[in-house]
Amino acid sequence: MIWLNGALIEESAAEVSVFDHGLTVGDGVFETVKAVHGQTFALTRHLDRLARSAAGLGLPAPDLEEVRKGCQAVLAATPMPLGRLRITYTGGVAPLGSDRGDAPPTLAIALGAATARPDTTAVATVPWTRNEHSAVAGLKTTSYAENVVALAHAHRQGASEALFANTAGALCEGTGSNVFVVLGGRLLTPPVAAGCLAGVTRALVVDWCEAEEADLPYQVLREAEEVFLTSTLRDVQAVARVDDHQLPAPGPVTARAMAAFAARAADDLDP
Repeated sequence: MIWLNGALIEESAAEVSVFDHGLTVGDGVFETVKAVHGQTFALTRHLDRLARSAAGLGLPAPDLEEVRKGCQAVLAATPMPLGRLRITYTGGVAPLGSDRGDAPPTLAIALGAATARPDTTAVATVPWTRNEHSAVAGLKTTSYAENVVALAHAHRQGASEALFANTAGALCEGTGSNVFVVLGGRLLTPPVAAGCLAGVTRALVVDWCEAEEADLPYQVLREAEEVFLTSTLRDVQAVARVDDHQLPAPGPVTARAMAAFAARAADDLDP
């Protein structure tokens, strides 16, 4: 079942216009929320970010109570042990081009099955950069084409994620994750000013694991004692390999972060 513009409907009947601005030019924002046995994790934080991303694009403010209602309806209609709840909010029907139309935004909420991530993974560096000066830097928009290209590159290297530098040569983020490194025993992550998304899991790890924000050169990925990724469906995931460089995974700091996150998340589903 899909929640589409205020109603719960069968997936086969869920239709969006080919003139929807989210389809034609990527004029939309989205959130992915983890759902465990029908219960969402950190939904309030995700909805706050949805609203911030919409404001950053100049879209009308989403009705967050309607979004909550839609999430609950979809979860109740589609029970599963672990799910990826996708909230998509676009500019709605508009002319073909960058100009917006007068139609209301489109809100779609869907749920798909997810699998538990392995404790360790490999990542690949890529030759492309994030633009920390972009008009959409830090916004979770539906314009994901560069992530598709970068992730395909990573998959060809036998990795599950690609990591970007920004235009200044500093470590930034992955296609759908934030990155943490351990350097001199300190747990560090790039600041949002580096152009990365203000990840929900990232923020919780910073708070719960006493991590620090720091500007980091891209080559820190080969100098760090440990590296791990965070995201909604990865939680905290140790990196065992960066390109051809092997790392201990999970190292002691990463293992503590994994344990702390799991314990705190189990205690509070909406931290």
